[in-house]
Amino acid sequence: MSAYIGTLNETQRMDTTAAIAVALTVAGWASAFPAIRAGLAAFQPLELGALRFAIAAVPAAIFLAVRRPALPQVDELWRFGFGGAIFVALYTAMLNFGELTVSAGAAGFIINVSPIFTAIMAMALLGERFSGLAWLGTVISFTGIGIIAVADGHGLHFNAGALLVLGSALCSAVNTIVQKPLFAHHHPLTIAASNMVLGALCLSPFLPEAFSQAAVADSAGLGAVIYLGIVPSMIAYAAWATALSRLPAARASNFLYLVSPTSALIGFFWLGEVPSLLGILGGALALGGVIVVNLKR
Repeated sequence: MSAYIGTLNETQRMDTTAAIAVALTVAGWASAFPAIRAGLAAFQPLELGALRFAIAAVPAAIFLAVRRPALPQVDELWRFGFGGAIFVALYTAMLNFGELTVSAGAAGFIINVSPIFTAIMAMALLGERFSGLAWLGTVISFTGIGIIAVADGHGLHFNAGALLVLGSALCSAVNTIVQKPLFAHHHPLTIAASNMVLGALCLSPFLPEAFSQAAVADSAGLGAVIYLGIVPSMIAYAAWATALSRLPAARASNFLYLVSPTSALIGFFWLGEVPSLLGILGGALALGGVIVVNLKR
């Protein structure tokens, strides 16, 4: 059993490792939206989530078995459990059900409430500072995401699906605050792997039906769920844990505003979806806001 000595970035400033982790997180989670849409054509929402994280949990469990990290303290158990049950299982269930009725642009707009939730809670509960300039950048980015949603062509319709997506955003924000203290004593990959395994266990009751649906799924659906298990789950969750271990929670979450414009860029190269001028403007604002937040850092 190995103890975590501590290799975190104690200055909590952007370095090469943090930058790579942020880039992998943004690219992985941006690609999840079209992959989820493709997966929902072959699987029901809960079954898609169950199979996705079952795939991710296998290498995660092997990592934990080989690494044999130190066990969490008693008062840390609930933080690990929260990550699996809320950040993985509940987040995935709400987002998958929400995407049944909410367009990609609207979902991207709603999910990007998460950095705002995170910043407010980080200031109140973690004692982090978020300057006026940082709030200005946040407003600019959020405005850009709103423009992308409008440019999506489906408009913003706040129905039950939208509330589910909003709930998933809240799950992500609260988990960021809940698990942030764990990085002082545990390696980020240990935390990410534990989230994968515990989340898969929470979703495991839906796994038998997921296998039944997989038996009749087409290649596109199977490819989507395999991709979801590897890139947006195993790789991106590990990258996010690494980013969160090296940056303040509010600042790390602000980079998630890049998910929507990156998703549009992926859609252009992968699906041939050409963004409108309004969508390009929204993407530029989202990027500009992130730059503003990171000025003089």
